[in-house]
Amino acid sequence: MLEKEKEALAKRIAGEITLSADPGKTMRKWREIFGTSQTELAEFLGVSSSVISDYEGGRRKSPGASTIRKFVEALLEIDEKRGGNVIRAFSKTIGSEFPTSAILDIREFALPATVKDIVDAVKGEVVANLDLIDRRIYGYTVIDSIQAILEMSAEEFLKLYGWTTERALVFTKVTTGRSPMIAIRVQGLKPAVVVLHGVKNLDQLAVKLAERERVPLVISHVENENDLINSLRRLVEKKEKEL
Repeated sequence: MLEKEKEALAKRIAGEITLSADPGKTMRKWREIFGTSQTELAEFLGVSSSVISDYEGGRRKSPGASTIRKFVEALLEIDEKRGGNVIRAFSKTIGSEFPTSAILDIREFALPATVKDIVDAVKGEVVANLDLIDRRIYGYTVIDSIQAILEMSAEEFLKLYGWTTERALVFTKVTTGRSPMIAIRVQGLKPAVVVLHGVKNLDQLAVKLAERERVPLVISHVENENDLINSLRRLVEKKEKEL
């Protein structure tokens, strides 16, 4: 099942842990991306959950190559037993380049942020699923919604997710918000949060779709696209400094 994609993902995870200034935090980030608890991972590896906790908390020395390999293999095997959703999502990010006129910015966070961090950065108003404000996210993509509709195929739309669906999709030049939410509903892959910028008259169908999909929906009140992107980039820089 998706052997090439699985191998590429394994290399990415292992490389990121190895090169990280804080391997434990990076291990925690990937464990959370895969939706695996410390207890589940520990049972799979045949160790106590305190071992995983100690690595993630920096109480054990940096893991060696053998430990990293076992950690990565465990995440991938657990995902495969669940149907391979994370591996499959990652496979959608491999291939052709992003259409540059539609993708305005795409970044990953060095450490996880929350939906609230995104809301603050975009001067946002949460209009659906406020209870998910503490959900962790690992990156964002800013999309020119008009160019995306004109240029992007269904397959290319999936590439908006970078290397994880646990991210914010930020749509600019939005009038009602209906089209972005319908596209997300049709594609099946759900981001951690959707931000709409430029909304003039919010369509209640967009709100209902967000509620049904359990995706926080945020209206940005930042004045223009440049300020929006710069504010999000400052959040990236903030997370880098926290390492």
